[in-house]
Amino acid sequence: MTENPHKPVPTLYDWAGGMPAFEKLMTVFYDKVLKDDMLEPIFLHMSADHRMHVAHFIAEVFGGPKMYTADGGSHFKMIQKHFSRHLTEENRKRWVLLLMEASDEIDLPADPEFRSAFAAYIEWGTRIAVLNSNTTDIPLHPDTPMPKWGWGETGGPYQG
Repeated sequence: MTENPHKPVPTLYDWAGGMPAFEKLMTVFYDKVLKDDMLEPIFLHMSADHRMHVAHFIAEVFGGPKMYTADGGSHFKMIQKHFSRHLTEENRKRWVLLLMEASDEIDLPADPEFRSAFAAYIEWGTRIAVLNSNTTDIPLHPDTPMPKWGWGETGGPYQG
C-alpha cells in the first residue's frame, strides 16, 4: 500500500470494509467453530450475542466505532472472560486457523500490509487469551484502555 500525501492512511477497520465486514467475519467464523471437534465444546454455550460482541471488540481495536465499549465492554472485561477456561496452545492454533480461513472466505483484503497487521493482532490477542485462561489473577487494572492496532506496531516486549 503506497501512501498518498493528499489522503490520510485509512484505519484497519476502514480498509477491511467497516462493521459489515467484521460482523460477517464473526458469523462465518463462529459457524466454523461450532462445527469443529476441538473448539465446539468450548463455545457450545456462548451467548446469542457473542459473535457481535467479538466483532465489535475487534472492530474497535482496529479503529472502528466504540460500539463494544459503549455497550459496557472494556479490555479488562474481555480479559476476564478468558479466566479459568484453561485454553491450550492447540485450542489457540485451531481458533486462529479457522479465523484465517473465514477471513479468506469473506474476502477480507488480501494485501500483505493488511493481512500482516490483522494476523499480528490475532496472534497477539490469542496468546494473551491463553495466558489469561490459565490464571485467576487479573494482570491489569480495570481502567486499562482498549488496545489500538494499526498498520504495524506491537507495542514492545510483553509486560504481563
